[in-house]
Amino acid sequence: MDLFFTVLSDLFTFHNILLTFGGAFFGILVGAMPGLSSVMGLSIMLPFAIRVGGVGSILMLLGIYCGAVYGGSITAILINTPGTANSAATCLDGHPMALRGEAGRAISLSTTSSLIGGLLSAVVLLFTAPLLSRFALKFGSAEYFALGIFGLSIVTSVSSTENVLKGILGALLGLFLATIGMDAINGEPRFTAGSVFLLGGINFVPVLIGLFAFSQGLISIEEYNKNLKHQRTTTQKIKGVFPSKEDMKLCLPTFIRSSIIGIVIGIIPGTGGDIASWVAYNEAKRWSKHPEEFGKGAPEGIAAPEAGNNAVTGGALVPLLTLGIPGDSATAIMLGALMMVGITPGPLLFVEQTESVFTIIIGLFLANFFMGLIGYAGVRLFAKIADVPKWIMTPIVFLFCIVGTYALNHTFGDIVVMFVAGIAGFVLLKVGFSVPPIILGMILGKTIENNFRRTYVIYNADFSVFFTRPISCVLLIIAVLSLVYPLIMPMIMKKRKEKKEA
Repeated sequence: MDLFFTVLSDLFTFHNILLTFGGAFFGILVGAMPGLSSVMGLSIMLPFAIRVGGVGSILMLLGIYCGAVYGGSITAILINTPGTANSAATCLDGHPMALRGEAGRAISLSTTSSLIGGLLSAVVLLFTAPLLSRFALKFGSAEYFALGIFGLSIVTSVSSTENVLKGILGALLGLFLATIGMDAINGEPRFTAGSVFLLGGINFVPVLIGLFAFSQGLISIEEYNKNLKHQRTTTQKIKGVFPSKEDMKLCLPTFIRSSIIGIVIGIIPGTGGDIASWVAYNEAKRWSKHPEEFGKGAPEGIAAPEAGNNAVTGGALVPLLTLGIPGDSATAIMLGALMMVGITPGPLLFVEQTESVFTIIIGLFLANFFMGLIGYAGVRLFAKIADVPKWIMTPIVFLFCIVGTYALNHTFGDIVVMFVAGIAGFVLLKVGFSVPPIILGMILGKTIENNFRRTYVIYNADFSVFFTRPISCVLLIIAVLSLVYPLIMPMIMKKRKEKKEA
């Protein structure tokens, strides 16, 4: 307790509080900008943080980390443009709710979900970091492959029942796009058509922006040409900055379940908030009493991905602090920052630098608190964006798409990819395809391929290893059941109905 109060006295100074608040505010701005990410925000501010030095630098980076993960949900809800890949799943129900004139409700749900997910992950980090890190060590190439397949099975929850087959085709298209570029195993170019630009593969962020945002802009233009140019978005009615009691009661199980999912996925090195958000969304729909409302503005459809991706922040710090292994790209930057200020993550950290550990953990609580405070304070302001007429908003969305895509790597090629993906997304939406499975395929493609080939080599082409290792076996069984269930359930229900009528 003496150590705990010593850390509190060091943290709660005006200087440190200002740095944490500023980091969270900057992170939210970065997250809300399409094409940017928590990794980019941390990279930009890393030199400044090192210059600040000491506890303040870590607090500022934690603020940026938490703020950026949450910030992506703002544009995902308001203009159907996920600021980061972590918030792509939030578009599915966040934007439909905003179109109903409930943008304030959607943002308050997102803020609450993010806050709960972040705080619960900090609690887990505080009490169970060494224990949970042992679980992450059990993951080998077979488990990573199975985790990727399990992630792909989520196409059944982001596609309507009658379009599950189209969802699977979309996932296969995403997997194909993930193979474009240099083969990671033997160094051979694949499907590049001789283009130097494609040697590095297709970055999924421009594709994500094109499929979600640019395609929606094209749809808005189509509506404009159908004599809807005077149509305005529904005036946003904001009754309060906090979710209603009904929403909280409805989403409470989703908050907890999705936070646990995010924490566990965050602990596994090499994963991230994008995977956690989709898995959380899938499970929320699976457990919901009204799954047919998902995709139409269901509150749980916002609560699940946002609680899941924000819970990754604390989970990803578990392997970082206990093993010195970054849980994702953002914590890889955090690892460098910690070492630059004299904190060396690893098994001995809890013994040799206990005060530093408590500083980071309590700093995570503080960063999430400020993230929530800024989010609630900005609900009314954010919601006003949705009142802008479509004939003004559509060019702004296009501008965001172009600027955000170019800011990623400063290459014109990314803009071309975004345009092509946007036009393709427009056509696919018109013929009844679902866009999220394509993004899922791209995100998980390299994980699936690389770990499958690695397992093939390590175990001498013995494929039984996928079923003899318990974690891998369980994940694969769940994945198969997830894919088959939506296809056979209608037939089972039909037979039951026929029996009852007979």
